[in-house]
Amino acid sequence: MTVIAGVDSSTQSCKLVVCDADTGTVLRHRQIPHPDGTEVPPTMWWEALRQACERMMREVEAIAVAGQQHGLVVLDSAGHPVRDALLWNDTRSAEAAVQLVREFGGPQAWADAVGSVPKAAHTVAKLRWFADHEPELADRTTRVMLPHDYLTWLLRGGEPDIEMTTDRGDASGTGYWSPSGEHYRMDLLALAFRGRTPQLPRVLAPTEVAGRTPGGRVVAAGTGDNAAAALGLGIGEGDVVVSLGTSGTVFSRSLQPIADPTGEINGFADATGAFLPLVCTLNAARVLDATAALLGTDPSGLEVLAAQSPPGADGLVLIPYLIGERTPNLPHAAGSLHGLRPHTMRPHHLARAAIEGMLCNMADALDRLPTVPRRILLIGGAARSRLIAHTAATIFNATVTVPEPGEYVARGAARQAAWALRGGSRPPDWPPPAATEFPPPAVRFGAAIRERYAEVRDMYYPPERN
Repeated sequence: MTVIAGVDSSTQSCKLVVCDADTGTVLRHRQIPHPDGTEVPPTMWWEALRQACERMMREVEAIAVAGQQHGLVVLDSAGHPVRDALLWNDTRSAEAAVQLVREFGGPQAWADAVGSVPKAAHTVAKLRWFADHEPELADRTTRVMLPHDYLTWLLRGGEPDIEMTTDRGDASGTGYWSPSGEHYRMDLLALAFRGRTPQLPRVLAPTEVAGRTPGGRVVAAGTGDNAAAALGLGIGEGDVVVSLGTSGTVFSRSLQPIADPTGEINGFADATGAFLPLVCTLNAARVLDATAALLGTDPSGLEVLAAQSPPGADGLVLIPYLIGERTPNLPHAAGSLHGLRPHTMRPHHLARAAIEGMLCNMADALDRLPTVPRRILLIGGAARSRLIAHTAATIFNATVTVPEPGEYVARGAARQAAWALRGGSRPPDWPPPAATEFPPPAVRFGAAIRERYAEVRDMYYPPERN
């Protein structure tokens, strides 16, 4: 049996799975937490990965790392971090994104150049913020990486003379790499970084090997977390994935690049040589965690409470923009609770409103994607709740397929490692995960829930202001 490993270095934790390269069967796994926040010392990701690998890597022949997208990792000439990494959920770069859109000729010019219009999350906007607010540190910066690039580099030894590498899936989220042209836009890098042009990782092909660990294991290219999830699930044409992590994403696989001048759809590449149009929200499972904490319970307790409230929560509506929002583009927004009356000021109504508000926001994201869904796959920690799956089917007004619980980002990284190890024109043919289907209810009241949510959303944030 050939054994390979995949890593999901997410915002919350480092997850490692060790798999059979022939079948994808998970042989063992481990999870190590990451520190919370919107900026983190990148060395802490490396320490978490080292801990995850302890006593887990026997017989492993290849490894790949999938990581949270957009994060800015900046190194000096000795290979040391110049400052803490700025994560995707750090919104201080919102004004920098506005500046860049204006300076390069507007949204259409950006969409044509790199498939996406900069927002606070994109690396290109973080570079502008960094250049303007910490110019002395920016002057010391000689290398710019993404989180998965940094860990891949360290796996291979992390010495200054070791080449940095990335892949097209993660590079496509920077805002200075073109998915359609398959090359860096150095003019956009220089524009963002005020004339500075630091070294960037070489972009590897899907099956290309980044190098080897000091112990001789193959290190694959790695990728971004969403591209890895697509690979782990084995999605095909017409499949749409709704991922309920801390943030939310909705994405599908496309054979053609996407260039959306509204900025709502990110025209990413994927980890197979195709493309991954994606809509991202800043708020998903974090809404449930925050509501559970407010109510003095945990996510399981929140589900028990919510089940005691009818669909629609008797008119109570939660707008879930707790840390601002990316889609719609409202980086300085806050969450809102509307419809408070004596009979709705109850824990079970708030629990139901939190779930419905999160899912209405995801339904708005789903509506923006150009793909007509053949199948909707619901993944992420929150998807493990049957009530949430049923509510998603109600609000989406479609059958929702929930794969059995699994670390699909890490599994996708492992599948990529097996592909790099063995080569070939296609990734290894692993069987799809078992899944449960949740059809919409016979009484279609999801439309009324969405209509009420939209009324409240537009009252606080009129569409013409977004």
